[in-house]
Amino acid sequence: MTAPQEHSFADLGKVLVIIPTYNEAENVERIVSRVRTAVPEVHVLVADDNSPDGTGEMADKIAAQDGNVHVMHRKGKEGLGAAYLAGFRWGIDNGYDVLVEMDADGSHQPEELYRLLTGLRGADLVLGSRWVPGGKVVNWPKSRLILSRGGSTYSRLMLGVPIKDVTGGYRAFRKETLLGLGMDEVASAGYCFQVDLAWRTVKSGFKVAEVPITFVEREHGASKMSRNIVFEALWRVTVWGAQSRVAKLTGKGKKK
Repeated sequence: MTAPQEHSFADLGKVLVIIPTYNEAENVERIVSRVRTAVPEVHVLVADDNSPDGTGEMADKIAAQDGNVHVMHRKGKEGLGAAYLAGFRWGIDNGYDVLVEMDADGSHQPEELYRLLTGLRGADLVLGSRWVPGGKVVNWPKSRLILSRGGSTYSRLMLGVPIKDVTGGYRAFRKETLLGLGMDEVASAGYCFQVDLAWRTVKSGFKVAEVPITFVEREHGASKMSRNIVFEALWRVTVWGAQSRVAKLTGKGKKK
């Protein structure tokens, strides 16, 4: 399933797909190839956190053969949020107009990227959503399905954001959106990073749209998600929501 041939995204400007990696040697070549095949005009930035399994070196070899592929070597594992923020800054500094978040493990299908880019023509941020009509999850146990959907619903209600899949990580931002939501103030690094950015985008007055995706659980390598990560994120969401309500009641609300 590649983007239909009649689809071109030149009107959006230069598009950069950011793929954070840590020990993704089994996946990095496959995912980069799929992105480049699905939407050939986009560029890819592999942001590697000094993977001990050689992921960064593999990415270098890919980049040496494809001018649309770039590699950022980071000093160590600092979390998903830090990797994306570094990738956003690199992309903006290098003249990209659209910045896309995508997992390395194939759970975010590159063949659906055109849906996000098409949606961006009428929005400032587009989320690939598992929980809107047409969206679905493949190969998840029921317990994880309940945890993820429940976590997204709780975050949406606690923070008052009109987004069905507020924890999802397949996203396309306009450059102006990232520059306007207070990116330099973002401190969240893990699972709650996605919630934080979505909340900031809504609070900053930007238009957010959701398009359905099929989320596929990874087939190669180990998942970095755990219940502790999720529960820590939900605790932070609870604190954010409580602080926001208090600020509104006292008239001291301020932009995060």
